[in-house]
Amino acid sequence: MFEGGDRPWLCVLAGRAGTGKTTLAQALAQATGACCLRVDAVETALGRVQDHVGAAGYAVVHELAVSNLPLGHDVVVDAVHPVPASRAAWTQTAARAGARLVVLETVLPDGREHRRRVETREADIPGHRVPTWEDVQADGWVAWDVERDGPPDRDRHHHPRGRAARRAGGPATPVTRTRASEGPGAVPSGTAHP
Repeated sequence: MFEGGDRPWLCVLAGRAGTGKTTLAQALAQATGACCLRVDAVETALGRVQDHVGAAGYAVVHELAVSNLPLGHDVVVDAVHPVPASRAAWTQTAARAGARLVVLETVLPDGREHRRRVETREADIPGHRVPTWEDVQADGWVAWDVERDGPPDRDRHHHPRGRAARRAGGPATPVTRTRASEGPGAVPSGTAHP
């Protein structure tokens, strides 16, 4: 994702259900060889062994990231991150692991397309319950705020290109946002915007 540097990178995707996070996370992991950590998978597994999952899925994914980054593995995290505290915690995780942090927010401004994606989505993890449109509307999402959640990092946002792009340098706090493309089966564009 970044040219130069010898530290692994941690790319955290944030956005409401149906905005393209999983598609983007999987494409990024496949293009770069990064480890892909999906909160839905962890929460589904935890739900098989306990009644209430709560924030446990996020806690597990943080520790899995910290376990992989020091080994030199880049990590992509796929999770909603509905509230500022869940977004901010990744700064501490990246610092613990000595990794470069990039946060990508997926946004789908077309409400009809967003609803269509949510309502036609099928579970791709056995036992996973995909959210309904009503669930998405009531998910407690706190809108992104540049002052609180960080500014875009346009200078350091590059398309992943081979082995040289697998390491990152610089401070561990920039934020890059990406807008999901519109239309059936569209892949998020990766275009940064403020």
